[in-house]
Amino acid sequence: MKIGIVGTGFMGSIHAAGWAETPATIAGFVSKTPEQAQTLANSYQAKLYPDFETMLAEVDVVDICAPTHLHYEMTLQAAAAGKAVICEKPLARTLAQGQEMIQACRAAGVKLFVAHVVRFFPEYAQAKAAVERGDIGQPAVIRLTRGTFSPKKAADNWFVDFEKSGGMMLDLMIHDFDYARWLAGEVETVFAKKLSSTRPEAPGDYGLAILTHRSGAISHVEGSWAYPPPLFRTRFEIAGADGLLQFDSGRTSAIGLHLHRQTDEAPDVPLPSSPLSESPYTTEIKAFYQALVADTPVPVTAADGLAALQIALAAIESAQTGQVVKLTTLD
Repeated sequence: MKIGIVGTGFMGSIHAAGWAETPATIAGFVSKTPEQAQTLANSYQAKLYPDFETMLAEVDVVDICAPTHLHYEMTLQAAAAGKAVICEKPLARTLAQGQEMIQACRAAGVKLFVAHVVRFFPEYAQAKAAVERGDIGQPAVIRLTRGTFSPKKAADNWFVDFEKSGGMMLDLMIHDFDYARWLAGEVETVFAKKLSSTRPEAPGDYGLAILTHRSGAISHVEGSWAYPPPLFRTRFEIAGADGLLQFDSGRTSAIGLHLHRQTDEAPDVPLPSSPLSESPYTTEIKAFYQALVADTPVPVTAADGLAALQIALAAIESAQTGQVVKLTTLD
């Protein structure tokens, strides 16, 4: 199996490291900065293709680690060429684009995977497993936080171009929109607020979204591009009738499980932690590889990626209009 990777920035290099841990062959890369990309290509004895079309002719799978606004056209081209697609989150810039991407891959008979890596982080996967076991009962209130520093406002930085990236809510908060839906099921309504700093010495965005789920659960999702570099922090609380799951990346690598009891005789204890034996990105790529060669299921589907996109776009709309957005049923 020959893999072609589009993009040689941080995500492209991370995906390459993951593919190197599988039996697949990294055939080559496409990059807008070929001078810098050549070093990465050399490290995997891979080609540096002059353009996407040339790469398509020589690979079996296309791994798209390009900016969000390019996902749509590249996926359609790959599907037309009969190539399976791995697409970094978010699936697309608009819902219509995402739907067309899924339809094109389905019509071409090729697989489409969306890389929502948070599902592969051990703490998040472990908490999901605890919920499925019934450790805390039915989830009722979920709080998810993800904060980091603002991307540099350089002219060539697509992250800070809202039309290309969708901003912080689409690029960052979508991780937790996806996770909230994974835990508590389909989302009915979204209400969100967003603040942006205008101070050049302290740039950044802050967002808060409240999701109501069909199950009756409520999720509070908080995102921020306002931390000082190089901080990156995540937290969650998952509360049910029988207990509470907690995690804070800034304090511990263990998940706290607090059970509802009639007495205080038994202390709260952390769940047994899973040692991080490999990068979650590598775990994710290995799951995609197995799905490609053995048709095994993966924890995140293209439909999941589309649903997360819908929630993120609804949060953006709500923050812009001040109104609650009711989600429609996706095909």
